[in-house]
Amino acid sequence: MTHSLTRRGFLQAAAVGSAGLCLGPSGHTDTAVRTRPNIVLIMADDLGFSDIGCYGGEIQTPNLDALAADGLRFPRFYNAARCCPTRASLLTGLYPHQAGMGRMVTHAGVSEKPKDLDRGPYQGYLADNTVTIAEALRPAGYRCYLSGKWHVGEFHPYWPVDRGFERFYGIISGGMNYFGDLKRDKAPDARRTFAEDNQSITPPTEGFYTTDAFTDQAIAMLETHPKDAPFFLYLAYNAPHWPLHAHPEDIARYRGRYRDGWAALRAQRYERMKEIGIIDPAWALSPPDPEAADWEALDDAKRDEMDLKMAVYAAQVDCMDRNIGRLVGQLKQMGCFENTLVLFLSDNGACHETGALGKNHRPDLTGPIGSIDSFHSYGRSWSNASNTPFRLHKHWAHEGGCASPLIAHWPEGIAARGTLHAQVGHVIDLLPTFLDLAGASCPSENAHGPVQPLPGISLAPCFVSEETRERELYWEHFGNRAARIGDWKLVANGKKGPWELYNLAEDRTELKNRVKDLPDKAAALEKQWQAWARHVGAEGA
Repeated sequence: MTHSLTRRGFLQAAAVGSAGLCLGPSGHTDTAVRTRPNIVLIMADDLGFSDIGCYGGEIQTPNLDALAADGLRFPRFYNAARCCPTRASLLTGLYPHQAGMGRMVTHAGVSEKPKDLDRGPYQGYLADNTVTIAEALRPAGYRCYLSGKWHVGEFHPYWPVDRGFERFYGIISGGMNYFGDLKRDKAPDARRTFAEDNQSITPPTEGFYTTDAFTDQAIAMLETHPKDAPFFLYLAYNAPHWPLHAHPEDIARYRGRYRDGWAALRAQRYERMKEIGIIDPAWALSPPDPEAADWEALDDAKRDEMDLKMAVYAAQVDCMDRNIGRLVGQLKQMGCFENTLVLFLSDNGACHETGALGKNHRPDLTGPIGSIDSFHSYGRSWSNASNTPFRLHKHWAHEGGCASPLIAHWPEGIAARGTLHAQVGHVIDLLPTFLDLAGASCPSENAHGPVQPLPGISLAPCFVSEETRERELYWEHFGNRAARIGDWKLVANGKKGPWELYNLAEDRTELKNRVKDLPDKAAALEKQWQAWARHVGAEGA
């Protein structure tokens, strides 16, 4: 079923010159005309599909749950299955390869772009023939801010301020010590790059915690925001990406909750997800990951350690939610919460990296798990639980890698309350949605020449209607490939892995491979994937 893109009352004032005002203390704007919304985009890092409460998890996330209860959830929303590709795709509205991020970011220093770097779909920094959300919204009058993780260009001119953001605070590189120590994992003498605006800085190590600091800076940016302009705020947490770091009091709240192990947690979450409608009861719970550990075979000391690891992970998510509550409080204090679109999602599925039980990535750090003097991950077994009910993890194009728990909240623009929307969506749809709501258009060219057209759709119609549109979506990352055409999904594990075919309407947990039953259907989807791969320059075409 197809929407006409109706903007209705909440977009009648979306002329390019209009301004999304925040209210004063009295709760009244200086104009009677309803204005374009402010936009807040919040992204978690390595959060599993079932981790937060409103998607079936036991972790306490009352602030996210409240946004979901007063807005929409999109259980059929997708990312690009890994951090850098998703971030590039989200920022540009393009598939990762079109944005230059088919794999991961290029580590090349911070002063200037090295002359010998490759260009193309796997170059590892944002392509020049792209426009970021900030570069698209600023001509429409939006002020654009970013606090948190960038991870789509580690050298100038590919930092946030180089690519349209007026203010930036956060980590240019990937995951980091939450307590401010910038040393990388595995290489004690190497360092991450932290920056404020366009200058490298060294964050403090006393009283510093990334989730709190990123929220502090986001709030500070809003406190100085002029009231006569709408804003776009991108708050990109590094939580709950490893290392496992959390406040001791947050860890204590979850200690002992995970003593029954990952299989029990998967079963509990699966039942809860069915109860609240996130998944169809007809979708069977996928079998345990074959590389997950057997909880019953662990001795008591190892079980206690694994309980601690999951408790720290839960504490990271809990702290993120609490900080989202602080941000919501700031929006309410400014008087603009009602006309602010708040979106929350994850950049990929939960992370399986470093074995069934995780490991300490910095053997030189031997402190308690969760402290600044440790650098642990929670491993494949807990990741399998975080991705309930799906198979596989971050990095793969199966549902466990690319399904994202999207929440949308906007009191003035979303009439539904607590509704699950059936629209299939992808991070490539966010920029078209924001342009739609801003009454703006994507520039057709920039200083480097023509800009690539956007392949996504606006999700704005979903805010006012339950109707859905059929989609064609594609993936490729390190040989993991997929095409979702309508309800059918063709997916392969690795460059040499055979194609698998699933009807996601009947079997979203990808357990009933139909490739032998329906070879013509599989061949048709493979042909479409090949055409897409040739178009974007993905390997395997």
